[in-house]
Amino acid sequence: MEMENRTVLTEFILLGFSADPQMQLVLFGLFLMLYLATMCGNMTLVVLILIDTRLHTPMYFFIGNLSFLDFWYTSVYNLRIFPEILLTCISEDKSISFAGCLSQLFFSAGLAYSECYLLVAMAYDLYVAISKPLLYAQVMSRRLCMCLVLYSYTGGFVNGIILTSNTFTLDFCAGNVIDDFFCDVPPLVKLACNVNDSYQSVLYFLLASNVITPALLILASYLFIIAAILRIRSTQGRLKAFSTCSSHLISVTLYYGSILYIYSRPSSSYSLERDKMVSTFYTVVFPMLQFEE
Repeated sequence: MEMENRTVLTEFILLGFSADPQMQLVLFGLFLMLYLATMCGNMTLVVLILIDTRLHTPMYFFIGNLSFLDFWYTSVYNLRIFPEILLTCISEDKSISFAGCLSQLFFSAGLAYSECYLLVAMAYDLYVAISKPLLYAQVMSRRLCMCLVLYSYTGGFVNGIILTSNTFTLDFCAGNVIDDFFCDVPPLVKLACNVNDSYQSVLYFLLASNVITPALLILASYLFIIAAILRIRSTQGRLKAFSTCSSHLISVTLYYGSILYIYSRPSSSYSLERDKMVSTFYTVVFPMLQFEE
């Protein structure tokens, strides 16, 4: 029976947010505005950094890559996500193919993990800028910056492959109705009937290597940054240093906080309605907030 279920499962049904037609129209307008703001804002920032030579510094190099990542989040990964959100708000056909669901999870994981690593690179850049300003240009060379970005994407997508391959070898024997607006780990696990300890171990490994370890590295960077700021004698200098770090610190707190909230718990304790609202933040709202910060 399990083999039969795996054979005939060719698509999933995304329930979205609400079955109320009026609420669906409201959500359609809201997500459409967020989609357009994210696309336009992040691409504008990338273009400005490219054409303005005054912004050709390591800090803006990482900011530009972060904006490009969020733009990619919207235009490639969210090529399914955002239109899927909009379609689930107004269309009666809420189906997504098995391959489409697989690719959606792969890109969501790969880009999310890449962003985790990129935020670590930005924290290191801030640490060097504040703690070793005289050596900043020498330490943060163009070669190092490009290597950090390359490693971020490589590590993110390698781990995305690990998550996707392990998730889609599960037996989805509890139906094909996903109580979410996109294919994510919690709702897919709810449909599986063979979630064993080995799969849970994979999830914890990915959480430790892609979220917890980067978060600890960022925390360590900020401890050194705070120590360096406290050594600054002038109040104006301290305020300037704190203001330089504030936007990155806010991004880190919101992004890592939402991801840890969803994925740090055992799969048996997933709450789909609550997780749906939190995942909306880091997949829809957070990419829009980046260019505003």
